[in-house]
Amino acid sequence: MKELIQEAVGVLKAGGVILYPTDTVWGIGCDATNAGAVAKVFAIKKRSEAKSLVLLASDLDMVARYIREIPSIAIDLVEVNDAPMTIVYPGAQGLPESVVAEDGSVGIRIPQNEFCVELARRLRAPLVSTSANISGEPTPGRFSEIDPAIVSAVDWVAPKRLDAGATGRPSQIIKLGLRGEVEIIRP
Repeated sequence: MKELIQEAVGVLKAGGVILYPTDTVWGIGCDATNAGAVAKVFAIKKRSEAKSLVLLASDLDMVARYIREIPSIAIDLVEVNDAPMTIVYPGAQGLPESVVAEDGSVGIRIPQNEFCVELARRLRAPLVSTSANISGEPTPGRFSEIDPAIVSAVDWVAPKRLDAGATGRPSQIIKLGLRGEVEIIRP
């Protein structure tokens, strides 16, 4: 696993795009702080840059580097949740505009997947994590469902065997405000 992570991090640091399994579905990803790499992800997905992207962080300390203020309820949610959960935080900072929503928020998940956590930790930056499909097409739950055009468009592909722990379904999404507001976007 260590060698795979080194390979993937090398590609990410060079501005490349990877295809990798998460705790939910297979994702197309890159260094979320690299605007050029993020543009490649949008091009591969044929997706409008007006749509924001989900990021994966290694832990709450990493989240804190890219959010002005973490709502206190977020800490509780991260600690007690046992299902994949993306939190949309207000006040994104230090990220390219292309990963931030129009309202200044950004969706970040701390994955329940050792491979993803270690990728972000070794990269020392969050990863873009968007489903491995052309925009508007069904989300592939397993590697075998990914369009070959996606596979050939990325710079590095993780071994299929790494998707063993994935749920095959997208994460729940919860949007938080600084005054305790909670909005469930996707249960």
